[in-house]
Amino acid sequence: MDSDDSKKLFLQTFAALITAAFGLIAALAWNQAIQALILLYIGTGNALMGLFIYAVIVTIIALIATYAIARSLAKYGVEMPKK
Repeated sequence: MDSDDSKKLFLQTFAALITAAFGLIAALAWNQAIQALILLYIGTGNALMGLFIYAVIVTIIALIATYAIARSLAKYGVEMPKK
């Protein structure tokens, strides 16, 4: 494995870890705020609907972050690791 392959492997691994960490941190950071906002507009009677709205919002945030990271890596010719 030459130096360029090592750098690409490092960047791929680092990007995967950053993406996963960002998803977790964002979900934890926004958890209370989004739930409070949904509770404010939907009320306590529609708890299930509030949970679905919350899940959609968190998913959208995670997708946007992942897309931004993948796009940045593409500028350097590095692909996201496939699962």
